Amino acid sequence: MAAPVKFLFDTEFAQEAKRAAEPKIALTDHHQLLALARQEGQAAGFVAGEAQAMASIERQRALALGVLGDRLDGAVAALERIEGRLEAEAIDIAVAVANKLAGTLVAREPMDEIRRLVADCFANLRGVPHLVVRVNDALLDDASTELTRLAAERGFDGRLVILAEPSIAVGDCRIEWSTGGIMLDRDEIAARIAEAVGRYIASSHAVTGDFS
Repeated sequence: MAAPVKFLFDTEFAQEAKRAAEPKIALTDHHQLLALARQEGQAAGFVAGEAQAMASIERQRALALGVLGDRLDGAVAALERIEGRLEAEAIDIAVAVANKLAGTLVAREPMDEIRRLVADCFANLRGVPHLVVRVNDALLDDASTELTRLAAERGFDGRLVILAEPSIAVGDCRIEWSTGGIMLDRDEIAARIAEAVGRYIASSHAVTGDFS
C-alpha cells in the first residue's frame, strides 16, 4: 500500500494565487481596450453635452420667440394707435381745407350756389304760384338780375320774389314757397360735418380701443 501524499497548503495556494494573478489577455490588447473605452466615453460625453447644448439653445430660442411675439404685438398696437391719430388728423385737415376752399369760392362767386339751388327749385316746383328767395343785403341787386333771367330761361311761370335779409350770410340763401322751404346755411353745414366727423372718429377709437 502506497504511502499517502502529504498536502502542502502553502505550496498549493501559492500556485493557485500565481495562476490567478497571471493576465488573461495580452498587454497590448489591454491597452487597446482601454483606449477604446476612453474613446467611447468621450463620444458618449460629447453626445450628452451636445444634447444639453441643443436643449439649452431650444429653450433660449423659445424665450426669444416669446419676447419677439410680445414686442410685435406691442408694435402692432402702437401702429394702430398712430394710424388712428393720423386718420383723425387727416380728416381734420381735409375738413379745414374744404371749409377754407368753400370760403374762398364763396368770396369769389357768392351767387354760384344760390343760382344752382334756385335752378333746382325751378325744375322741381313748376306748379307753385310763387317763390321767395332771401339773400344777404349785399347780393340783392345781383340776385334780382341773375335769378330773374334764370327764371325766364327755365320757364318758371310762378311769381319770383327776391328779398334782402341782413341775418343771412353772403353766399347763403333761404327759399320759401307755399308748401315748404329750404335754406342754404354754410355754418350749419360745417357744424353738421364736424359733428359727423367727431362721431366717426369716436366710433373708430371705440373699435380699436385707442382712447389716447
